[in-house]
Amino acid sequence: MSDKNTALVLIDLQKESNFGLEQMENVITNSKRLIDGFREKNIPIIYTRQINRADGVGLSLGEPLNDDGTPFYYNTATESIEIFDEIKPQDGDIIIDKYRWSAFHETSLDLTLRSLNVTDVVIGGVVTDGCLLTSVFDAYFRDYNIHLVKDICAASNEGSHMASLMMIANWVYALKMYDTTNILKRINGEEYNAWESDKVDSLHYSAENMREIFNQLK
Repeated sequence: MSDKNTALVLIDLQKESNFGLEQMENVITNSKRLIDGFREKNIPIIYTRQINRADGVGLSLGEPLNDDGTPFYYNTATESIEIFDEIKPQDGDIIIDKYRWSAFHETSLDLTLRSLNVTDVVIGGVVTDGCLLTSVFDAYFRDYNIHLVKDICAASNEGSHMASLMMIANWVYALKMYDTTNILKRINGEEYNAWESDKVDSLHYSAENMREIFNQLK
């Protein structure tokens, strides 16, 4: 992974609060550290935003609605679509708006990454079991090396969060998983730790041992 072939992709770090996501304060704090570190290295920073038009045009089938027929989540008539103020984009950053979960579905993200000669995608965001999960798989299907930063990811419940990261770990073969500290060490040329699978489907878990198996992702 070199600076010239790497981009940071942040999935939907928006003000939408209706999910009740856990650990968002930590996600924002870690994301700010990550953004500052990548900005110092002049590595491209790409934000995605989930968008649901207030007039209902283009909504996903079955999208939850308010009583007045407007979208419950990511309503364009509200501030919920905006990136958190603490980590808001700066001049030169790239914003990709999307209308489905995956950041690659009918967006310019793949074109943007390829025009930047990106081969390695450092990625994280919310929600772990929705937009993050689908975006990671779609990045993998497009032959990017995936560097997942697990402590800038969050879901509405711990079980979904853990299960999603373990599914990614089992089936995205070109994957390394880090925490914020270690991915920053890597881009700065320091010794770092990352989790990497030694075989396909290596994390076998059940409801009873999920937490024990999840703790192997270190």
